[in-house]
Amino acid sequence: MEQQFSPITDEEIFEAHIGGKLSVELTAPINNKRDLSIAYTPGVAKVSSAIFENPAYAESHTWASRLVVVVSDGTAVLGLGDIGPAGSLPVMEGKSALFKRFAGLNSIPLVIDTHDVDEIVETLVRLKHSFGAVNLEDIAAPRCFELEQKVIEALDMPVMHDDQHGTAVVVLAALVNAAKVVNKELTDLKVVISGAGSAGLAVSDILVHVGIKNVLVLDSKGVLSSTRTDLSGKKQEVANQTNPHKIEGKLSEALIDADAVIGLSTASFEVEDLKKMAKDSIIFALSNPNPEINPAVARQIGAVVATGRSDFPNQINNVLAFPGIFLGALDAKARRITTEMKLAAAYAIAALVEDELSADLIIPSPFDERVTPAVANAVMTKA
Repeated sequence: MEQQFSPITDEEIFEAHIGGKLSVELTAPINNKRDLSIAYTPGVAKVSSAIFENPAYAESHTWASRLVVVVSDGTAVLGLGDIGPAGSLPVMEGKSALFKRFAGLNSIPLVIDTHDVDEIVETLVRLKHSFGAVNLEDIAAPRCFELEQKVIEALDMPVMHDDQHGTAVVVLAALVNAAKVVNKELTDLKVVISGAGSAGLAVSDILVHVGIKNVLVLDSKGVLSSTRTDLSGKKQEVANQTNPHKIEGKLSEALIDADAVIGLSTASFEVEDLKKMAKDSIIFALSNPNPEINPAVARQIGAVVATGRSDFPNQINNVLAFPGIFLGALDAKARRITTEMKLAAAYAIAALVEDELSADLIIPSPFDERVTPAVANAVMTKA
């Protein structure tokens, strides 16, 4: 089980955020006039002139090529919803802090005061010489799908919407190992995904990509199906590639004989519904801060239980994925983060604990120092 800690008070939280969570550090001292002349004028003019004559120097002589910008419009922040760019800034600062802590990458938050996809893209294009990669964060569906694709097309650098793909990578890693624990073939699983937001649809994509044919995704109206007439965009795309038996209804119907359920919404899991699942079921209750069902109750029903929380076993946390993915992509000088890179990352995460698998250990801890190097190396091999 993860390390236990004493209850966190509001006072402690607010004190920790005074002045923000980030600062800029020098890579060389400026202690005298000589240092100043090298770091700034007149010395810096030589470097700027060199970049003007040969733009490749910008990669080696500025921080831009390895700087990750964390971008949000504040429309889907954690469990808070649309709280705007100012309200989202503490979260983006936190994400930048995680890039530094877990991958050693410099990162800055950039919150943009518009909901217009094209305006966000235009903003990033105009700023593109200032950074080397883009982590899109907390942007509401379905706009997030269009935005990610347009940013990828507009910028010649790694771009990833972590709410989609970071979640998908870690869920896949956990499911790979959970299937081994219950002695079931991954591709034979019937998997139910409760939630058709950005994370749920991305998880569906990656599971279908690895060969799981029987995937069911639910939104607030029920199971996505190609027979529904109220779907469009990404939901319609996912409906067309999932639910092969055209099952209809709510979660209660979808869970009948299911091997795994993945909660990625605020919809609760009812005990009687979970009991309809197949023997040795897998229950991922990932909603934060309140899982879809009390994990202690879920453990009485399922063979393997995971949550998004650090105070229960098997924490499925995006920090296992995104630092290493971006580090590997930047080290490889990749211009895209591909599906193959994400799959390699997932299998690398899963492999770290395959020799000690148990119902309470299907995924490494976010503080396992092996994680980021393993993910980065796996990504580099596919870059």
